[in-house]
Amino acid sequence: MEFIADFHIHSKYSRATSRDMDIKHLGEWAKLKGITLMGTGDFTHHLWLEELKYNLEDCANGLYKYNGIYFILTSEISSIYSKGGKGYRIHNLIFAPSFAVVDKINNALFRRGVNLSSDGRPIIGLDAAELARIVFDIDENCMIVPGHIWTPWFSLFGSMSGFDRIEDCFEEQTPKIFALETGLSSDPAMNWRLSALDKFTLISNSDAHSPQKIGREANVFNCELDYKTIRGVLKTKDKKRFLYTIEFFPEEGKYHYDGHRLCGVRWSPKETREHNGKCSKCGKPVTVGVVNRVEKLADRPEGFKPEDAIPFKSFIPLDEIIADAKGVGKGSVGVGRDYLSYLAKFGTEFEILMRASREDLLKGLPPKVAAGVLRVREGKVNIKAGFDGEYGTISIFDEGENQTKSEEQLSLF
Repeated sequence: MEFIADFHIHSKYSRATSRDMDIKHLGEWAKLKGITLMGTGDFTHHLWLEELKYNLEDCANGLYKYNGIYFILTSEISSIYSKGGKGYRIHNLIFAPSFAVVDKINNALFRRGVNLSSDGRPIIGLDAAELARIVFDIDENCMIVPGHIWTPWFSLFGSMSGFDRIEDCFEEQTPKIFALETGLSSDPAMNWRLSALDKFTLISNSDAHSPQKIGREANVFNCELDYKTIRGVLKTKDKKRFLYTIEFFPEEGKYHYDGHRLCGVRWSPKETREHNGKCSKCGKPVTVGVVNRVEKLADRPEGFKPEDAIPFKSFIPLDEIIADAKGVGKGSVGVGRDYLSYLAKFGTEFEILMRASREDLLKGLPPKVAAGVLRVREGKVNIKAGFDGEYGTISIFDEGENQTKSEEQLSLF
């Protein structure tokens, strides 16, 4: 069966998350979005783990279920440590096939002095290779996926925190790592520029801190809904069963470009080089973003595509399209009301964004919203790239573009 999966989220027990990040609201929003399989996130936190065990029905195949939505046991761990005289900050996603395995992982970390109750995404002093050894010694069917691998401050390849080679990070555990998470500020095409990544399956997830954000990046499969099968698809990079990933436009990610947020300096890699990496206003080093870091490590030109690459499709969330069409903020009451109204007609957000025909969109949506969806499908958007923790700003319609003009331009699609 074909289904959409979002593996990386956080619970209400993680810092800076919505109090609605609970099973009930995750289930409700997964149905609105059209997501079949959700990661639980935060299984290392004792209170969240209790809620998961209480609410989720065991499907006896490594997955769990709540009100028609399937869940896979996942958690993100932040490793902050020194190695070879240098400090590293690496985030890794852990997938586990059962609560019994989760309990063993948590107990192993607790015995090593890790405070798992401090946050849903715990910080540990163990290096990534040692964490991998612990997890795989408990159960070789677990999966470890380096998270948002290009984020400057907390990732495998981060400009401020990471390594240049996966092997330097995971040492002898590297052969057991077979998937990488690209993160919001990069897309698969950027990662294809590194031949060293060809053997890995690239996945995309929302890293959501509120229910409304789930699915902003996700994965589309056509396989059986069970842990073993999904793991096998990811391990073998099976293009017949892993159909494509759903992506942010990476420019919208908050670390796409270089810059210094406090001074409002936003630079391309070329501009950063021209200024020797120093902010033109305060003289401090700018935060080196994802594009710059990819260019530094890349051994292929832009546009290169490996033969076995999993395809991807870039979208903008529906609430942002509605807000841009209305000329208001996406948090406005009117946007939320319209969003639910459109879903009542089409069923799910992904039905509108990905599957509904042009004719059905024109019949079921206001002309400007329909035009917005169609433009996004064509990649016809304007984006001011994110930098130094600041999300990029994205627009579909030119400033001052009115309803009549939008209706006239529908013939372009």
